[in-house]
Amino acid sequence: MPDGAEPVTVNLLGAIDEVSAEAWDACAGAGNPFVSHGFLNALERSGSATAEQGWQPQHLVVPARDGGLLGAAPLYLKSHSYGEYVFDWGWADAYERAGGSYYPKLQACVPFTPVTGPRLLVRPGAEAEAVSAALVAAMTEVARRYQVSSLHVTFCEEAEWTRLGGAGFLQRTGRQFHWENRGYDSFDAFLGSLASRKRKMIRKERRKVAESGITLRALRGAAIEPRHWDAFHRFYLATAEKKWGSPYLTRDFFHRLGEALDERVVLVVAEDRGELTAAALNLLGEDALYGRNWGALGDYRFLHFEACYYQAIGSRSSMGWPGSRPGPRANTRSNAATCRCKPTAPIGSPIRASAMRSNPTWPKSGARSPARSPAWPATDRSARNRAERASGRACGAPRSHQLLQAFRRRR
Repeated sequence: MPDGAEPVTVNLLGAIDEVSAEAWDACAGAGNPFVSHGFLNALERSGSATAEQGWQPQHLVVPARDGGLLGAAPLYLKSHSYGEYVFDWGWADAYERAGGSYYPKLQACVPFTPVTGPRLLVRPGAEAEAVSAALVAAMTEVARRYQVSSLHVTFCEEAEWTRLGGAGFLQRTGRQFHWENRGYDSFDAFLGSLASRKRKMIRKERRKVAESGITLRALRGAAIEPRHWDAFHRFYLATAEKKWGSPYLTRDFFHRLGEALDERVVLVVAEDRGELTAAALNLLGEDALYGRNWGALGDYRFLHFEACYYQAIGSRSSMGWPGSRPGPRANTRSNAATCRCKPTAPIGSPIRASAMRSNPTWPKSGARSPARSPAWPATDRSARNRAERASGRACGAPRSHQLLQAFRRRR
């Protein structure tokens, strides 16, 4: 056991299924479902977060003498900046203009998930402090050995954000909007706390949905059948296409998610005259209901808010849970830290979103990392990058426009 005197061993994994769910979850805890072995493994095994998609797993683990783990960190070698919800295209462009290759970069995060949660997963015990320090040191050492442009830790908890800042990471902040249960025992009790105008507006919206003939049900665990996941994936693809988005998640991911997280999955389904037409995916934590994905086949007025917000708030109130976090819009602090591999000015913002650490020198002209960068956003106007895209320059992973095409072909 680490006691501050003996060295701590940190191993690097190429896939999360190289360790058992029991060992990983002993470090992750039960509070946040997104850092669980089941969620991360579903992403990898389904082909949603893999090296082919620009997410090469490089997870860190600290083995224990009892055969389990003392600590872990979900870490990815990334060849683009998609699916992060923290946008660094400007930094990527500046790095390229300075003569370097911004990609690959290292990212400690949960893919496609803008939910604040632990990134340094440590099993409770007297050695926790040493294990946390070892994970931070290991991240920076991996970044140094891979010669990546930067190391990012996004949507981390505030204590981690503070620790990373003390380790030399640049600190960033973001803002979200979370609903908190202030003692409401029903949805009507929540409405009673609002101004009359807002109360009337919400009741009108809910009445319109009911009058349209649409019925909603909240399914949980075994009540979610394979047909529900197949339908939800269709809804997910249709909504991504309509919003010009990229459907990162495969159909297999949703099936695996349901099997792995079971009762922690809550799927709100909407039916129009008996036909499934829309759904909202939620995950249960110890003290929050996390709303993540939504999809619908048609345009139904007010249905989005009913399925994603009002149903979630109603279930939270009736069950007496503290809060609901229906997606990335929430008025609370989200933290992140970044380890940049070049000097940058400190970044200030009202709230913490990420932390980043940098190298002490600018990249030399023409310098390249071992794995070469793929993805440049379509909006990049650099003549050099346009020429590279036109010539189809080979690189270590698909380029950004190829990735987008691949995402859309998954249907």
